[in-house]
Amino acid sequence: MKYPVLFALMTALFWGLYGPTLGQARSGLGGSPFKPYVAIGIAYLIWGVLGGVGGMMYRGDDFSFSGAGAIWGFAAGSLGAWGALTLTLAMFTGGGAMPHIVMPIVFGGAVTVQALVSTWMYRTTANPMMWVGVIGMGICIVIVAANTPHHAPKPKAAEGEPSAATTSSHT
Repeated sequence: MKYPVLFALMTALFWGLYGPTLGQARSGLGGSPFKPYVAIGIAYLIWGVLGGVGGMMYRGDDFSFSGAGAIWGFAAGSLGAWGALTLTLAMFTGGGAMPHIVMPIVFGGAVTVQALVSTWMYRTTANPMMWVGVIGMGICIVIVAANTPHHAPKPKAAEGEPSAATTSSHT
């Protein structure tokens, strides 16, 4: 397997775990949507800087940052941060109870946006199969969102017995 494919699969794994982990962070921080976002920002800063500097040292890169590349890099980082903010807002406004809906829209939508923007940037005529893929992605988003297991059903108490919620202990 080629390294780009391996790293892409790892990214899919990490970002696929992002939504459920964000939901856990939110519930662990008293339901606040913005406390996890601050923690996300700290993590991005630490891992982004350490990973970037480590990679630059490994490659023997110089540490000059100027010109269009630096501006585009900042723009890319800003888009990533805004994406994390809007994902936080999606989870805060109801998605925390239904990440099975939010995450397919986010990641299926991102693939579609990337394909459309690339077609526009390179001023090419899209292959008709790309349009089939865009439509297919929309269908897949709906299928995945509608059929992903989410909340486990709460056991019903028999008549006269206390409910499981009142008798369970938190570990």
